[in-house]
Amino acid sequence: MKILLISPTVDTEKRTNKGLMIPQLALYILEGLTPDRFAVKVIEEEMQAIDLEQDCDLVGISCMTANAPRAYELCDDFRQRGKTVVLGGVHPTILPDEALVHADAVVIGEAEGVWQTLLDDFENNSLKQKYHKPNPDLEKYVRKDFDKIASKRLFNIIPILTTRGCPYNCDFCCVTNLFGKKIRHISVENVVRDIKESNAKVFIFLDDNIIGNPAYAKALFKAIKPLKIKWVGQASISLLVGDDELMQLAADSGCQSLFLGIESVSVKQLLTMRKSINEIQDLEQAFKKVKKMGILIHASIVFGFDDDTKEIFDETVQFLVKNKVSTVSFNVLTPYPGTKVYEQLKNEQRLITTDWRYYDHNTVVFKPKNMSPLELQVGKVKARKQFYSKVSVLKRLLGNWYKPFVYLSMNLGHMKQVKVETRRLVDLKAKLLR
Repeated sequence: MKILLISPTVDTEKRTNKGLMIPQLALYILEGLTPDRFAVKVIEEEMQAIDLEQDCDLVGISCMTANAPRAYELCDDFRQRGKTVVLGGVHPTILPDEALVHADAVVIGEAEGVWQTLLDDFENNSLKQKYHKPNPDLEKYVRKDFDKIASKRLFNIIPILTTRGCPYNCDFCCVTNLFGKKIRHISVENVVRDIKESNAKVFIFLDDNIIGNPAYAKALFKAIKPLKIKWVGQASISLLVGDDELMQLAADSGCQSLFLGIESVSVKQLLTMRKSINEIQDLEQAFKKVKKMGILIHASIVFGFDDDTKEIFDETVQFLVKNKVSTVSFNVLTPYPGTKVYEQLKNEQRLITTDWRYYDHNTVVFKPKNMSPLELQVGKVKARKQFYSKVSVLKRLLGNWYKPFVYLSMNLGHMKQVKVETRRLVDLKAKLLR
């Protein structure tokens, strides 16, 4: 039997800048979980067109919220052609009944623990509508076709996963809906095996917080140090800067850059996020400690909290430039279904749309408290444009001189994306004026 696994794009008319794309791993894990009697083909629509007429028996589609409409469209097209379709990923996990309108079955949560059962049921013509096993065992090694993964990546960067789960449960985040609050681990031995079998030297750890369990993180960093790799990952800055040994081990193991969820530089907002770093001065000291280790900082900023006013944009950019932050993702608050923010805004009748394709971190889909939706949209784009201006890039270069070429290449990629986002904003304004 033949299985087709698909990761849909958000918009079939547009493609993401390859230099800014986060590598996929979920479908390749699914491929590794599939018995050899099945032939598996993986398609990432961002990189490859989908032939609806291709020969296959079962179609598996994984989606988030923003690409859910495209996923549903593909489901309907394949089912019209007589194919059996299974949906999985974070959006079908949160809204399984919505997903079942378009699919024959839904995998809720993680696929480990249910995928084999699903395939057996499919072969026996006894497919159930929902499959769910919370907190599946992660001890068994899952083989992955790293040659296939690398062939689709810019710079041949390889994605690796070491942990699942997050204890923070932020109001605007749905990670705990998918993986739970308890941090679970893939064994250090299996992570090392992945790295060795990939024959690669540059990696991205996809964990929501690679140092969520400091003891595990230290063991991991010690184990990968002899492999002489380079890697980037995501971490909690409050945990990282509170443990000098952990920071040193991360740097020694090849850490080049860390994605840090700062979210806001508003003191009032930081206090509401239940994170241990809640003063701007503490944040500045934390940045200095990370930079001292030779690690570039990629900060994540979110605009649109109820405490945000129109002054937040300039205030944020000034803070980031002053502290010579390497790169930044500027996002607008997105009320994903299943989060506390979504329920709050829905109850307050502040949602503008529930067309999921606009739930993408970049598009305002709700009514902010202290500004109009358009002012939030314009302010976010303006902040990004200011931060990635040539003057700003040169100013911040002085604080990132320990990795100048990596710093400049990363900023160049973001500068290109600023032009794309600016054009989209112009188109949006034109539509509103019609």
